[in-house]
Amino acid sequence: MRASTLPPLPSDADLRRLLHFSPVDGRIWLSDQRMLLVHAAAIQALRRELMGSLGAAHTRRLLMRAGYASGERDALLARRVRPDAALFDAFAVGPQLHMLEGAVRVQPRVFEHDEAAGHFHGVFQWDHSWESEVHQRAWGPQDAPVCWMLLGYASGYTSAFFRRPALYKEVRCTACGDAHCLIEGRFAHEWPDGEQLARDYDPDSMLVRIGELQSQVEALRTQLQPADDKGPLLGCSRAFNDTVALLRKAAPTQVTVLLTGETGVGKERFARALHAMGPRAGKAFVAVNCAALPAELIESELFGAERGAYTGAMGARAGRFERAHGGTLLLDELGELPLPAQAKLLRVLQQGEVERLGGTEPRKVDVRVVAATNVDLEKAVEEGRFRRDLLYRLNVYPIRIPPLRERPEDIEPLALHLLQRYAALHGKRVAGFTDLAMAAMRQHAWPGNVRELENLIERGVILAAQDEPVDAAMLFPSPDTRSALTVNAAGSLESEARSAQSASLYDTVQASGLTLEALEDVLIREAVERAGGNLAAAARALGLTRPQLSYRLSRRQERAPPAG
Repeated sequence: MRASTLPPLPSDADLRRLLHFSPVDGRIWLSDQRMLLVHAAAIQALRRELMGSLGAAHTRRLLMRAGYASGERDALLARRVRPDAALFDAFAVGPQLHMLEGAVRVQPRVFEHDEAAGHFHGVFQWDHSWESEVHQRAWGPQDAPVCWMLLGYASGYTSAFFRRPALYKEVRCTACGDAHCLIEGRFAHEWPDGEQLARDYDPDSMLVRIGELQSQVEALRTQLQPADDKGPLLGCSRAFNDTVALLRKAAPTQVTVLLTGETGVGKERFARALHAMGPRAGKAFVAVNCAALPAELIESELFGAERGAYTGAMGARAGRFERAHGGTLLLDELGELPLPAQAKLLRVLQQGEVERLGGTEPRKVDVRVVAATNVDLEKAVEEGRFRRDLLYRLNVYPIRIPPLRERPEDIEPLALHLLQRYAALHGKRVAGFTDLAMAAMRQHAWPGNVRELENLIERGVILAAQDEPVDAAMLFPSPDTRSALTVNAAGSLESEARSAQSASLYDTVQASGLTLEALEDVLIREAVERAGGNLAAAARALGLTRPQLSYRLSRRQERAPPAG
């Protein structure tokens, strides 16, 4: 498809409806991605700082890569916004978004594509390039093109849209005295100097070194984090770090630790990390959920049983304490332990020995006990459901694990870690989270804590398309609605609901075949009939004064054909 046969750019109404201004919380959204209105002067100041510290060559490549990332993001929208459109109309999402975002005015000159032959050729004219304007303002006329971010955007967008590397050159630039900027793009393999052009998007050696140093810091930080066979505990909030500090102090000792916190905060993960940090790390870690065991079996599960101790006991069996000998035993949901078992547990903690059910010989056990509960044990003692002496014995070193809502800074690292885990588990490539999804997770109250987060992330991975990001609607079936403004055809802001109503009303009028005058006549006639001929009431219903309504009625009579 060449310039002479290029159709005009399609309407951008579908794209404008994706742009939302939320004055309530101060955020701007383009579909599911957060956007910013930034002063061009601020970008100019940043450009000047980069030029002064990195030099022109490094700055050029850095800004090209930034533009490339932006183009990739917008390409994710193209197929979703216009899934059934012709190729040119679908591709036009990129140029139209570039204009809508205030970057540059785009006019396609050439658009050729042959997927079977692996061919693409695009030529686009740019007018009013913000980048050329700010660069000239700071450094005057140039000998080489300077629309670096815009060029990177075009390469990133086209590469992501066609899912194969595409590269552009800026062959004219207003900063060099040309009437307009002009870019030409092809698939990377079609450029004779494609490898050289591609190197512009490789990380700079200096930035690679910075990245390597950052990776080393992250590796050291990970080594310092408490870990078990499932990896390190993840978090960066003050509440999380305070909890980890308490774990570290307890780890080298033999003190009995009581972990408290709401359901789903990850008490077992913290218990495993405590075990992994201590001298018993090479021994067994045994966990038992006291709430999941029937009351009649819990004693035999904990302390073991001899043959014939109860119906069905065909042989002697070691309990959880014996199996955890030399290691750590986690008593989860301890608040659900029956009172008879509590008495035996107290004896084990005090004397360091167990007696199997049906047995007479005590057996020495060397076990570090970690208890966990979401029950208020003080209240349980007052209600007679828990032994006070056992509480005193267990409550030597209490650690409260804060709920997720108290550490919102931890949501993002946890979500990204879980995304990688479930993507690997289900064999999917998922392109992270949309900004809207991340914002929704930060705003959620998380009554189910980390366990709820795990469930939502797994569902999001399953629902996400291959190579697409997880959106808020995939995590939360009924996401919170947000009061927003969108952009109308005149470039003004109006409420999103009003915009949708306007679109629906327009479609209805078009389908009815009514002209504007005919529509006004129908509305006036209906209002007068419903008001029983009361013109004042009809005028109020239409948002008019009585004289205004009378004037419109007189015009109707003048337009009416004579009788007979």
